[in-house]
Amino acid sequence: MPLLIQNRGVESITSTAELFDKYPHLQENAKAFRSHPLTDVDPKCLLYVQQREFAATTPADDSVSVIGSDDATTCHLVVLRHTGSGAACLAHCDGSNTRSEVPLLVKSVTSLANCSKEGRLELHLVGGFRDEEMTSHELSLNILVAFQQQNEDIHLETCCITEMNDVVINAVHRPAVYGLGINVKTGIVFPAAFPCKGPGEKLRSARTFTGGQMVDIYDSRQRIVKIGPCKWPNNMDIAFWLSQDDNIILKCLSTSPLAEPPHFVQHMKSTIQFLLEHPDSDSLFPGGQPQFYHRTESGDWERVASLTPSSTP
Repeated sequence: MPLLIQNRGVESITSTAELFDKYPHLQENAKAFRSHPLTDVDPKCLLYVQQREFAATTPADDSVSVIGSDDATTCHLVVLRHTGSGAACLAHCDGSNTRSEVPLLVKSVTSLANCSKEGRLELHLVGGFRDEEMTSHELSLNILVAFQQQNEDIHLETCCITEMNDVVINAVHRPAVYGLGINVKTGIVFPAAFPCKGPGEKLRSARTFTGGQMVDIYDSRQRIVKIGPCKWPNNMDIAFWLSQDDNIILKCLSTSPLAEPPHFVQHMKSTIQFLLEHPDSDSLFPGGQPQFYHRTESGDWERVASLTPSSTP
């Protein structure tokens, strides 16, 4: 049982309510976490992770100080960190293939961790709420079970999920925390919101919208964000969405229509518009190569026209 709470192995979990009843300190930790004010993160030190993406790095990274993600409703944000090396990973999971995604996250951290250093793997989970379809609860359980099945000992530290991340506003259940960041220099995990979601925000959203699976977007050794290559059908019948009422888009394109952030509909429309403007995804990846971005001296992400073979991630 490699998932541990207070240094003791966790037995089978059948519900989040059972988990919180058995480990009341997790409830207190969740309450403390959600009570923190949202932090404004400087985009010039941020690596933003979108849905079905993850990224990992170490404190030695001079391009990234914070990895962050937000806009999670039924989705869960997963942070895994090795306390000895400081290597950390953040993922935005939506339940598309949790069982195969969790091993990728563990590997991304252990491959960066210096095995000669003391330390342990610590897990922080934030996301979900009391949605009517219980999508959040199902994802919470699937993530916990997936971590239980790993070979490495993993210590659950923060568990602000489903009912512990639920708040009722105007008689509607919503997540108390939609987003978080991890400071890779200090290891501190905190609630956050991110107006800047680049680089390549629309392209990355289009990849997820058209069924792209969980992907690692960052090469910490090269300090490079890598997007694609990815493909989508060039005959998608999606233009009609742009003429639909906002409520229809919410109802049909969201797992939690009443809990979405205010910009959800506009985000969906801009993603669809991007796909209509780029029906041939191959045109976005000349020579079948990914799009690469590096951080400039001014702190902005800038696309790299080409990389030499020796530096290609």
